[in-house]
Amino acid sequence: MFDRFLRACRREATDVTPVWFMRQAGRYMAEYRALREKRTLLEICKTPELALEVTLQPLRLGVDAAILFADILLPLEPMGAPFSFEKGEGPVIHAPVRDRADIDRMRVFEPEEGLGYVLEAIRLIRRELDGKTPLIGFAGAPFTMASYLVEGGKSSDYFRTKQLMWGDPASFSLLMGKISEVVRRYLHAQIEAGAQAIQLFDSWIGALSPEDYRTHVAPHVKNILQSVETTGVPVIHFGTNTSTLLEAQRTAGGTVIGVDWRMPLGEAWKRIGYDRAIQGNLDPLLLCAPREVAAARARAVLAEAAGRPGHIFNLGHGIVPQTPVDNVKALVDVIHEYRHEGAA
Repeated sequence: MFDRFLRACRREATDVTPVWFMRQAGRYMAEYRALREKRTLLEICKTPELALEVTLQPLRLGVDAAILFADILLPLEPMGAPFSFEKGEGPVIHAPVRDRADIDRMRVFEPEEGLGYVLEAIRLIRRELDGKTPLIGFAGAPFTMASYLVEGGKSSDYFRTKQLMWGDPASFSLLMGKISEVVRRYLHAQIEAGAQAIQLFDSWIGALSPEDYRTHVAPHVKNILQSVETTGVPVIHFGTNTSTLLEAQRTAGGTVIGVDWRMPLGEAWKRIGYDRAIQGNLDPLLLCAPREVAAARARAVLAEAAGRPGHIFNLGHGIVPQTPVDNVKALVDVIHEYRHEGAA
């Protein structure tokens, strides 16, 4: 059913619960690993034909949506912050942003100028999918992007980011404003190129208190989401460790709110409000557990949704590289075979 995912995003009834997985294309798949032996991650992202190939790889598992193969950090290079992926370290920003002068040099650019290869990949993917599977585009949210920029890569405590946020809030706001405008334009361009839904990844937002989120982050996220929502495409607002931020995320925007596994889906949906769709929320590592355990926990998530229209099954974060491919396919089958006794 082509529009199963899109119907759920709109809180319309579906025959079964739709499912897709964050990082559903990637290192757990043998065909992807074979490609990575020849090409770097950035080469794949910057070559539309390769991005097309990788985007399509997981569709054989029966998922109800494709997600563009790209990386949330791609906008940083045209902004003026080149980066690379170093073995064992992940992304490394070669010129971290630490003060007002660094922020002033960051550019706001047009997507076709700096990220034209991503938009071309979207056009190729849409032609290849030919109405069979909907395509999700995405971007990183301002705080998550800013944390990579300021820290110079991954961080366990976001020390430099928080010190800039508290110690020089005007400069931090300027940085967040530049990133949010880049992301806003980028998401609009993805939709124009053919993306049929959008996800905003705020992967590290759970590091903030509710007060800091509302003061320093939410206005910038709201600027993006309210603008993108005017296009009429579904907009998924996703973060991790957000149990204290759900109401603030709802206020910031998104027609679908993505939640992780740290609280029951039913409780999260009640707090968010039933006028929004919800996405989630299985622990990704359960895909590495015995299949009967993963199946039972997936059915528990589905039971939490209580048959209410508007649930998209997903993980609480991305598939990990150790995941057996057959376990992913088996879980898709469990979800599609599940039937609610009755909607709440």
